[in-house]
Amino acid sequence: MADRKELFFEPKSVYEGADEALGESIMRFAEGYKSFIDAARTERLAVAEAVKLAEARGFKPFKFGDKPVSGDKIYYVNRDKALMLAVIGSEPMSAGINLAAAHVDSPRLDLKHRPLYEDSGIALLKTHYYGGVKKYQWVTVPMALVGTVVRADGSKAEISIGLKQGEPQFLVTDLLIHLAGDQMRKKADEVISGENMNLLFGSRPDPEEGSDRVKLAVLRLLNEKYGITEEDFLSAELSAVPAAPAVDVGIDRSMVGGYGHDDRVCAYAELMAILDTEAPKKTAVCLLVDKEEIGSEGVTGMLSRSFDRFIDALCGYDGLYECFANSLCLSADVCNAFDPSFAEVSDKRNGAQLNGGVAIMKYTGSRGKSGSNDASAETVGRVRRMFAENGVVWQMGELGKVDQGGGGTVAKYTAQRDIDTIDAGVPVLCMHAPFEVISKADLYMTYKAMLALYGEK
Repeated sequence: MADRKELFFEPKSVYEGADEALGESIMRFAEGYKSFIDAARTERLAVAEAVKLAEARGFKPFKFGDKPVSGDKIYYVNRDKALMLAVIGSEPMSAGINLAAAHVDSPRLDLKHRPLYEDSGIALLKTHYYGGVKKYQWVTVPMALVGTVVRADGSKAEISIGLKQGEPQFLVTDLLIHLAGDQMRKKADEVISGENMNLLFGSRPDPEEGSDRVKLAVLRLLNEKYGITEEDFLSAELSAVPAAPAVDVGIDRSMVGGYGHDDRVCAYAELMAILDTEAPKKTAVCLLVDKEEIGSEGVTGMLSRSFDRFIDALCGYDGLYECFANSLCLSADVCNAFDPSFAEVSDKRNGAQLNGGVAIMKYTGSRGKSGSNDASAETVGRVRRMFAENGVVWQMGELGKVDQGGGGTVAKYTAQRDIDTIDAGVPVLCMHAPFEVISKADLYMTYKAMLALYGEK
């Protein structure tokens, strides 16, 4: 007869029974991650940093028409904003691939097409927030301006202001408490409107006589340093992102606080896992995509067929659908971590907790699982066995109580390709805020989970 210990299930902490070596590995891995997210403030920067790390580990750019062989390490960059890496396995592509898919875009403030204007002797930039944000969280936060400007002649200017020590920074202003009587009576989503999220950009006028002297002075500075004019904003991708570096959180340094954990924390875990993968049986693929925060749209999002094109090329343009049908995907995306300060929105028995390890979500979606992949019992069982065999500490998670809201990931789009898919990632506190928090232990176990995936037979 089975005893109590066998019959009951109790989730465990990563630190339960952990030895000193595991603790050191957790802390060391987090240091590399902090450096990565400090460099990867946008999807373009994330892809560039990932390519740099991959090339240092022997990965070579893939050209369509190439015929990779077992053991080859290749990567393909899609329009500078999405990335696919593969380690070619010994088995044929028809046997399927082991795929980890994460996104490298995060909520931010994008500049509008004609952002620059002057009002009352102040130069400001109009913004349009990207992704789901609590607008009030993004005021009075020191920001950096980063992105790409394509000039009229087709040449590019790469902009980065505010990330290096000593560089100026920017912010969206807020109303002083002394005059905020009306504001304080508004609902949270009305405290600041999207149209009022204007970036403070300058105040010193140009000595030349005329109107808009501050705007003129700002444009002259931009032209001198970057060779751009006001018209060049029309063909630019410029974003205001939180400027603060990633830091340790907690007296025990067990957590990391910073901008963009969603979802660059999972992107880093799967990236480092594929860089550490050697001689897999099935081809291992790491996919880093854009646009998840706005529905995975566009040519660099998960709805794009660029991923299909890449895998089809690896299949020799024969048997793509058979490959997909025999594949397994971990949709490497974050979930919410249980927050005892807001316990009322979560089911504590079924939500993920800090230090519980990589969080598996059978389903996401909202309310009645709308928009969810809802992985099969067989897929969950397969992943359970895979983690058990590889010493991965894991837990189940979900996005809050049934009627509270919810969200989605890229999982449903890989599943639509006939790939068995389940969400697996790092639990996050303060998700979508300018400063999010994750557990170093959960990050490390997510890395181990991706290593296990890439070695799956």
